[in-house]
Amino acid sequence: MARVFAAQYTALFGQPWPVWGAAVLVATINVFLFAFDRPWTASDGMRNWGDWAWTGVGVVERPDLIAPWLYSGSLIDLGVILGGLVAALLSREFAIRVAPPGELLKGAIGGVLMGIGAMLAFGCNIGGFLSATSALSLSGFGMMLGLLAGALLALRYLLWEMEHRPGWSSGTSYVLLQPRGDGRSRQPLLGALLLLALLGLPWVYGRWGYVPQGIFLIFGLAFGVVFQRSRFCLVRAFREPFMTGDGEHTRAAAVALILTTLGFTILKFTDLKDKGEWVFASAGVGAIAGGLVFGVGMTLAGGCGAGTIWRAGEGQVKLWIAVVGFALAASLTRLVLTRTGALGKLGVAVFLPAVVGWGGALVLVVVVMAAWAAFATWNEGSRRFSAL
Repeated sequence: MARVFAAQYTALFGQPWPVWGAAVLVATINVFLFAFDRPWTASDGMRNWGDWAWTGVGVVERPDLIAPWLYSGSLIDLGVILGGLVAALLSREFAIRVAPPGELLKGAIGGVLMGIGAMLAFGCNIGGFLSATSALSLSGFGMMLGLLAGALLALRYLLWEMEHRPGWSSGTSYVLLQPRGDGRSRQPLLGALLLLALLGLPWVYGRWGYVPQGIFLIFGLAFGVVFQRSRFCLVRAFREPFMTGDGEHTRAAAVALILTTLGFTILKFTDLKDKGEWVFASAGVGAIAGGLVFGVGMTLAGGCGAGTIWRAGEGQVKLWIAVVGFALAASLTRLVLTRTGALGKLGVAVFLPAVVGWGGALVLVVVVMAAWAAFATWNEGSRRFSAL
């Protein structure tokens, strides 16, 4: 029995999970989350953290603000962070990694840009692109265009920096609490104990009358484990074809989006969910400009809405800083957009089946995702648009 469990443990935490399998898992979890309540978007929870911080120092007044430990979006994001931490501990990969000062500055700038972009597009690359497109919202395609342009623009800057200003991001980096190389680390034990504690939290929430909150935390925990073990990353999906030519994450992202779309469509077509849910009024300047700003930010930070928080969970200080910048900037940007009246002028809400029918909407999503994956695959062989 010990050998059997050892083999299973090694398969789960001794080697990376396939990116394709992770894409299927992410799509499945997101469909179940939508069936339970609503799709995932990382920006919602981080904006809640920013609202809480600014309210705490008296910058804004929000008497209706829900505490982060009770707000659904916040609990999902906290679950992703803790899921990334659990998976990193169980796989002996947790360490506090302090990047050089220039990289830490990029994390801060990238986080701020992501917070601004997410509010313009009504969601981050998860909520505003993956979940919105899957919900058959035209705004998702607009954000996709912006993300592609932003990732390419930021990549061109990074290449320029490497060639002309390499000292800006050089310097001493530190790695603390790195597991021992002889395999006798206590990290797996700590990870197992933390996992047991987290699995018990829904019972605690339930005892206090907050059953849904405990379930949101478990959904986030599942996302975090899958992302950390597979390294599945939407930043790489948008960036790598233009940088190294690698199209693996692009193909995986396309598969995840097609599967999520099928699940969301079934829920909406059968009236299990409202047809207008997650159809954002940002199809237009909001989605495109927001995607552009977000794309630049995620490329500079090295993590998107999802990647930022699960990487923070495994100990990367640059992403801790990005999370803080994201949360504070998202809160202030939403406040400015609301008070100036610009929030209602960022675009229109377009539900694709209302324009091209259910079949046409599904075909459109599949064709666009297939074309994206096909381009990445062609470029992987030709390196026509790859910088390295």
